[in-house]
Amino acid sequence: MAMNRVQFQPGLSMAEFIRGYGSERQCEQALIAARWPDGFVCPHCRDTRSSSFERDGRTYWQCCRCRRQTTVTAGTIFAATKLPLTTWFLAMHLLTQSKNNVSALELRRHLGVSYVTALLVKHKLMQVMADREQGLVLTGRIEIDDAYLGGEHPGKTGRGSPNKVPFIAAVQTSADGKPQRVCFKAMRFTKAGIQDWAHRAIDPDAVVVSDALPSVKAGLAAEVVRYHAIKTGSGRQAVLHPEFRNVNTVLGNLKTAITGTYHAFNFSKYADRYLAEAQYRFNRRFDLRSILIRLVHAAAQTRAYPASVLRLAEIR
Repeated sequence: MAMNRVQFQPGLSMAEFIRGYGSERQCEQALIAARWPDGFVCPHCRDTRSSSFERDGRTYWQCCRCRRQTTVTAGTIFAATKLPLTTWFLAMHLLTQSKNNVSALELRRHLGVSYVTALLVKHKLMQVMADREQGLVLTGRIEIDDAYLGGEHPGKTGRGSPNKVPFIAAVQTSADGKPQRVCFKAMRFTKAGIQDWAHRAIDPDAVVVSDALPSVKAGLAAEVVRYHAIKTGSGRQAVLHPEFRNVNTVLGNLKTAITGTYHAFNFSKYADRYLAEAQYRFNRRFDLRSILIRLVHAAAQTRAYPASVLRLAEIR
């Protein structure tokens, strides 16, 4: 069997990470370059003239026009943090280099912080990933399937179960049939919901295949010209259908990663955030050496999310 070059790529080793981001100054400089690549820009009046000074080991800029002072973390996902930037960068490194997922409990052990702090850091970084993936549009050939995740409770299983959260999974494939990018979205399977999602996430010129679930079929047919609904049957017959090989493989890996990492979390409340984490990492898996600095750039451009906002339930 040929070696899978994506799986066997070296990535960014822990030794390289420490050399590049092992000090507070190194992390601050990386964040400055990510937020203001062409030099300081005042977040209040957009003026570029400033003076700077240091206080408690952190750089402050004072705008020459509006006279307001700011730091590189102000107004970003790191706003008002009491954690060192080295802790944030280590968290980003661990979340991006893991093939599967890193739970808040495991993050707590690596970062040396409390569980509540680790959980907040994880949710903030997952929100960065979710915001970054919002504008994703899949093109070319796309496989789509409906899926379910959630707690184990007695009663009806699969479609129609009140105990599981439904979500849509779409996989864009290359000309040689390899998965390139994915899109996950928690939603109820209604024609209007599928149509709205497809309008934003699917190129109208794409070639789309899905099973014949009526709501999915109706929603996609209204948005995509070259659309094929295929009756797959159920059970093993559906899983092994050649037209859905990629999406079924991706879903199998996703479910294994989530159930194998998280033993107690509110998927019904935070489904989109957990799905966005998996989507963000999958779509950038071809270059593991750059995924950390790409997340740093995304975090530097993401607005502040207070803990109270992060705890709000997703609206479906």
